[in-house]
Parts: sequence; structure tokens; C-alpha cells
Amino acid sequence: MIHVVLVHPEIHWNTGNAGRTCLAAGATLHLIEPLGFSLDERQVRRAGLDYWEHVDLRVWKDWDTFERELSTLGTPYFFSTKATRPLWDAPLGSPGDIVLIFGRETGGLPGDVHERYHDRFVGMPMLSPRVRSLNLSTTVGIAVYEVLRQRRQP
Repeated sequence: MIHVVLVHPEIHWNTGNAGRTCLAAGATLHLIEPLGFSLDERQVRRAGLDYWEHVDLRVWKDWDTFERELSTLGTPYFFSTKATRPLWDAPLGSPGDIVLIFGRETGGLPGDVHERYHDRFVGMPMLSPRVRSLNLSTTVGIAVYEVLRQRRQP
């Protein structure tokens, strides 16, 4: 099982696109409130197209509530532009459930999360120094499909 967690997402398009990716990959999408939009907005449904109703979605009232359950979901990997370990070096193909955790678009994950889970952070390799980060939904897609790539059967 793959779990994709968006912590305080701000942009409805990114959440809708992440939901579509999760559905395609058989993953569960977890959203940590507060959200920067309403899930009732048609833009979220539109970004997820006609797939949104089929997304395996869990909404959590806050990070603390989610964090208490994190260990029951699987092995967590946190994504950050500050990470020194590239995504490709993470053993995402290991047996067991994987939890991919992403912060909000404008600020990433809180500092205390960086401190507590510093050894679980990975980042996207970027060759150009002109690019600060990739779009959230793009990063979700790359990460989810890297898990699938590492788990593929020969």
C-alpha cells in the first residue's frame, strides 16, 4: 500500500491532480487540515476530473492527530527541498506500506517535523540552480511512480 499525505495543501489543482495520481496507482490520499480550499469546490473535483469520487481519501483534522497514527500506516518518507538524500537513494521498493509526506506549496513541512524525522527526508534531484522546487502534484507523481518502479517484478 502506498499512502500519499499532503500537509496543509493550499492549491486545489495540486490536490486534485494528486488524487488522480493516487487513484491510478492504487494509493490512498491523506489530507491534513487546515486546507487552503474547500473540498466541495468544483475546482478540486475538476482537477481530479470524473475520478475524484473514486479516490481513496482520508481527511485528518490536524497534524497531531495524523502523527499519532503514522506508525500504523507504514514507513514514512518526508519530501523537502532541504533534503540531502535524493529520492532515488530511498529504499521505496522495500516490503511493507510506504507513506509519502509532502508539505504545503509555499512553505513545505514545519521545522519541528524536520527535526523529529530528519533521517527520513528525501528530495527531488534538480540539475538547474535556477529551480527552487518542483510543483507539488508533479513531485507526488514522481514519488508515487518511483515506488511502483522500485517494486516492479522482473
